[in-house]
Amino acid sequence: MSVTEAVQDKPRLLAEPPERLHHHAYVVRDHEKNRQFFEDLLGIPLVATWCEYYHSAWLDRDVAMCHTFFAMGDGGALAFFGFADPEIYKLVIAEKPPVVGSFDHVAFKVSDRTYNEIVDRLRRAGEEFRENDHGYCKSVYASSPDGLIVEFTVDPPGVEKIDAIRRADAHSELARWVAGDHHVNNDLRPH
Repeated sequence: MSVTEAVQDKPRLLAEPPERLHHHAYVVRDHEKNRQFFEDLLGIPLVATWCEYYHSAWLDRDVAMCHTFFAMGDGGALAFFGFADPEIYKLVIAEKPPVVGSFDHVAFKVSDRTYNEIVDRLRRAGEEFRENDHGYCKSVYASSPDGLIVEFTVDPPGVEKIDAIRRADAHSELARWVAGDHHVNNDLRPH
């Protein structure tokens, strides 16, 4: 049965969309190095550490696992898994990183003040980062010790008008692109 057939008798959209992102999880090799990057360098607080064993059906044994959470302002979190057995890490990370790795990332909305503070922290620490003005937002990107690309983004003045335009044509623009018309619709990006 196709996805289309499976949802024909159901409403198209949820009555209530998800309230917020609860957490985004990523696997790390070294929890302490990861904590130093996110808490000590970027200033995002560690708010929970859950240490547990669970029975892994794919290994047919108990696995010692630690799950850490770093707070977001809306109550969501950036979360990380670490394992006592280094062999588990090798089994759960992506087998081959992409040649161009800048597309898989997690992005957070921040204020101008926080954006500038993050850029300053990265600069003072000698960490590599890049900035990009997309037109519809301005972003700074950095990579964690395990290669998670984190983006911190600031909305421009008038973002409500920009959002209204894109919401109004989201489906037609996607249909145009899928049909093969690949013309640019972002006239906000600086050239």
